[in-house]
Amino acid sequence: MALRGLTKTYGEKAAVQSIDLDIPAGSTYGLVGRNGAGKTTTLSMATGLLRPTAGAAVVRGIDVWARPREAKQVLGVLPDGVHLFDRLTGRQLITYAGLLHGLDRETVAERTEDLLRAMDLLDAGGKPVTDYSAGMRKKVALASAMVHSPKVLVLDEPFESVDPVSASNIRDILAGFARHGGTVVVSSHVMDLVQRMCDHVAIMDSGRILAAGTVDEVRGERSLEETFVELVGGRVESEGITWLGTS
Repeated sequence: MALRGLTKTYGEKAAVQSIDLDIPAGSTYGLVGRNGAGKTTTLSMATGLLRPTAGAAVVRGIDVWARPREAKQVLGVLPDGVHLFDRLTGRQLITYAGLLHGLDRETVAERTEDLLRAMDLLDAGGKPVTDYSAGMRKKVALASAMVHSPKVLVLDEPFESVDPVSASNIRDILAGFARHGGTVVVSSHVMDLVQRMCDHVAIMDSGRILAAGTVDEVRGERSLEETFVELVGGRVESEGITWLGTS
C-alpha cells in the first residue's frame, strides 16, 4: 500500500496534511498517534471510506479512488466504532459479508465456520451479535473483514475495549495472516502493543507523519513510547495536584 500526498481539509482546517507513506507487502504496520492526530481520517481515505481532498491511495497496484470495486476486493477493513447489523447472528453476519463480496454460498459457508473456529466463536455463532461482548463484536467484525480472503487488512483501533484474552487471540490471527503474505495495517495509541506486534511503524501528529520506518529504526535505543513522547511533545511536568490525597 502506498499513500501519496493524501490530504483532507474541512474548510480552512487541515485534518491530514499531504501524507506520503509506503507500507511494505507482508508487513505488520502500526500507525500511532494521540487521539485526534488524524489516524482514522487517514485510514478512511486509504480504504475508500472518505474521499480525500487531494492525493492518492494505491493498494496492490490499484488506485483506491479510481478503481474502488477492484480495490475493495483486496482490502479487508475494520473501521473504528464499526456499526454491525447486530440483530443477525454471528454466523449470519459473516455469511452476509461473504455474499456481498460475490462468493458462492458453499465457499461462504465453509469459510464462515473456519473463521468462527479461529475466533473462538463457534458456540456463539448462533447468537445475535447484540448479545456479544465488546471483544466478541471485534472478533466477528474482523471475521467479516477477512471472509473474502483480502490481501491487505486495515484495522482502526482493533483492540479498543477488548479484554486481554480476546486481544491475544486477535494478535495470533493477525500474525498468522502476515506469515502467509498478508499485509496488516493497525492504528493505535498504545505504544507497547504496537512495539510488540508490528515490524514497521509511523508516528502521526496534527495530521502529519513525524517518523516512519521499521520499529527499530524509529525508536532507536529507546522504547517506542519514549520516542513518541519526544516527537509529539505535550508532556506536562508538574508537582501534581496538591489537594489530592489530603484530608
